[in-house]
Amino acid sequence: MTAASDARFWDKTARRYAASAISDMPGYERTLERTRSFLEPGHQVLELGCGTGTTALHLAGAVAAYTATDISAQMIAIAEDKLRRDPIASLNFRVATAEEMASKGRQFDVVLGFNYLHLVQDPKSTLRAIDRLLKPHGLFISKTPCVGEMNLLIRRFLLPAMRAVGKAPHVSVFNARQLMELIADEGFTVLAKENHASKGRDFRPFVVASKP
Repeated sequence: MTAASDARFWDKTARRYAASAISDMPGYERTLERTRSFLEPGHQVLELGCGTGTTALHLAGAVAAYTATDISAQMIAIAEDKLRRDPIASLNFRVATAEEMASKGRQFDVVLGFNYLHLVQDPKSTLRAIDRLLKPHGLFISKTPCVGEMNLLIRRFLLPAMRAVGKAPHVSVFNARQLMELIADEGFTVLAKENHASKGRDFRPFVVASKP
C-alpha cells in the first residue's frame, strides 16, 4: 500500500472513526495529563496523525500555537467542523504528512504523534522528518501500538489479509524495544517511557524523547 491508498482508506472510514468510543478513557485522560505537563504557554506544537482532532481540541488551549495534521482530508474536515463549534484561537488543522511539513522549514517546540508511528510507511524516514521539525532540545511525544507484541496470528495473517482487500491501512510491525531503538537511532534521548493503560495489557508505550 502507498500513502495515497492509506489516505483513501482513512477518508472512507473517517465518519465511523469519529463515531467510535475511546476504549480506555482513564488511560487516555492519563496521556492527556502527562502530555500537558510537558507543554508551556509559549510553545508552538505540531500534532501528526491527528485524526478527527479530539486530542488537539483538548490540548491546544494550553499553548501559543497548535497545528494538527493528518493525511486524510475527510478526517481534517470533521476536525474543522468540531473547531467551528468550539473555537480555539491557537488551533489550526491541515492535510499534510510529516515529510511535507518538514520541507517547509518551520520548527516546533513539541511534536506529538499519538497512534501514529505504526501507521506510517517508513518510521525511520518519519522520525528523521520529526527531527527536522523540532527546535534544538525540542520534545517528541508519542504513544503508538507496538504491533510486534500483539498476537502472532493477527500480525502475520489477519492484518496482511485485511490490507490485501482494502480493509486495513499499512501497518509497520515493531515491538517496544525496537521502537526505542528506532527513536534512539535518530539521535533522540528518551526521557520517559510509561504505560497508561487502566486495564489489561497495553501495547502502546507513552514515550517522551528530546532532540539534542
